[in-house]
Amino acid sequence: MRKTFLFWLLAIIITLVGVYYQVITGPTYPISGKISVANNKFPFKLGRSHSSSSNYNVEIKVKNKNIEGVLVWKRYKTNDEWNKIEMKYNNGVLSAELPKQPPAGKLQYQIFLRVNDQEISIPNGKPVVIRFKGDVPLIILIPHILAMFGAMLLSTRTGLEFFNKDARLIRHTFWTLGFLIIGGMILGPLTQYYAFGALWTGIPFGTDLTDNKILIALVGWIIATVAIFKSTKPKVWVLAASILLLLVYSIPHSLFGSELDYNKTKNQNNNYKTVSIHYYQKTLLEKIL
Repeated sequence: MRKTFLFWLLAIIITLVGVYYQVITGPTYPISGKISVANNKFPFKLGRSHSSSSNYNVEIKVKNKNIEGVLVWKRYKTNDEWNKIEMKYNNGVLSAELPKQPPAGKLQYQIFLRVNDQEISIPNGKPVVIRFKGDVPLIILIPHILAMFGAMLLSTRTGLEFFNKDARLIRHTFWTLGFLIIGGMILGPLTQYYAFGALWTGIPFGTDLTDNKILIALVGWIIATVAIFKSTKPKVWVLAASILLLLVYSIPHSLFGSELDYNKTKNQNNNYKTVSIHYYQKTLLEKIL
């Protein structure tokens, strides 16, 4: 009983660490930090994922009405001209909106702040890339998330049966396989369809690592399931499948995910209004545009 408790506790810890790592390393995790302007430090958080049903409001708390800001953006991987929007100050916040995009559409954007003779860019480097997605019904999204994390937990717990003399492989393996099929191969494609308009974008139709890594993990557990009944050393195969799933889950979520090719869409012209910013002549902003 004590060993069983320790196995479950260890599996939970490994799963939580894995989930946390996957979330913070993913390309949709917000970029955050602190900036120093006019001898004051302000935190910022820039989103990299947003619903395609509404514009994305870019905000930064500056608490200084003398700080001027401009938001520059353009569609990702296009030859569009950069759009420049003057950010409005209201109650300590500078803000401007990025226009909503179709599902899988991406924009790249950057903020430039100026006060007196000081000018900085946020982030200090490459622009942020934000991807828009369709709204997934919660009745699909929540079970999908729970099933995927449940599969990771059960996979880890089943793998730990390698160290159990009286291993209960069949029951744990079938539970793991069931959660993986429901979460990754049934609810996963449905989530993908609502978010980006495609049920499957992995092999053989695309290079979406999220789809492909689920497929790899599933194949590993199918092999382990067969090995339970055919192999003389089933625990080795189960442990290998468990490790394989942990490895593929360590790949950041949404990496190489669905991406709209604007060059293949009917409306290839960028008709959004550009707001001129007169006080940025020959400054850092003008140099990158």
